[in-house]
Amino acid sequence: MTTEPTHDLAHLGHHGLFTPDPEGTLHYFVDLLGMDVVAQDGEATYLRAYGDYETWSLKVIGSDQAGPAWVSWRATSPQALHRRIDWLEAHGHVGRWTPRDRGIGPSYQFTDPDGHVFRLYYDTQRYSAPEGQRPAIPTGFQRYAGRGANVRRLDHVNLLARDVPACRKFWEEGFGLRTYEIVRSADGGDESAAWMSSSIQGHELIYTREHTSANGRLHHFAYVVDSREEVLRAAEIFADARIRIEAGPSRHTAIQGFYLYTREPGGNRVEVAHGGYLVFAPDSEPYIWNPKEWKGKPGWGAPLPPEFHVYGTPDTVR
Repeated sequence: MTTEPTHDLAHLGHHGLFTPDPEGTLHYFVDLLGMDVVAQDGEATYLRAYGDYETWSLKVIGSDQAGPAWVSWRATSPQALHRRIDWLEAHGHVGRWTPRDRGIGPSYQFTDPDGHVFRLYYDTQRYSAPEGQRPAIPTGFQRYAGRGANVRRLDHVNLLARDVPACRKFWEEGFGLRTYEIVRSADGGDESAAWMSSSIQGHELIYTREHTSANGRLHHFAYVVDSREEVLRAAEIFADARIRIEAGPSRHTAIQGFYLYTREPGGNRVEVAHGGYLVFAPDSEPYIWNPKEWKGKPGWGAPLPPEFHVYGTPDTVR
């Protein structure tokens, strides 16, 4: 008998990002990516992209080092939220409640098997655009930004993990995430990457192997734009702003998206992305890449630099 799928997570939610250079990081996200400042509170600044339906989606927090503060998921209902919390606590992953934060939450905070901090929430405040920011088409959330790279919304997050299969199984078994692609050795004993999602979107959460002794690190956050041309436009914007382009523009092999990677001034890696496939079949199985096939890189563009597979935040390798 087939187990009934779990559909308790609606989508990847808001996230927090630590930075040792708050001014430079805000310049990057606001002037270069095109996001808007919603509010400021001490060392924290709340931002949104023009396609976000929630009041804010990114909290930039001044700190002594870069890295992820948390990644969150919105549950499909209050009951779904409590079902997932019950599973966490029954399986030894007891967390804690964090208070409502500018219209979002309260949230239940916990860690994955590698030590990354996550939050689950349901209650949220929908964004109501002020006069002058309302879109002509009322089903939009705010008027077209048209500033900088003009990112629409958060697309996915890639986390570094010392035990990729443990993290993958945690989300599959506990939360019903679907895994769409895996990189695994020919004998099946070594797994180095997994692409996962709560929906038909090809990826929301990615784990790739951590090549250092650290844990709980961020590889990158990715923001989506509407076309490949806008990824190329972002490259021009970053080049003129003297932001080093680490990789791309090129086409990914996994999920088939178009990408551009830079590091914001605080040190966190950020991707501007477009595309990627959708999986409509409810019974699809993950595609398993073997080493030879993966190294062939059917995606095109310049090879990724060696540091791409090692660097993450916090930066533990200097």
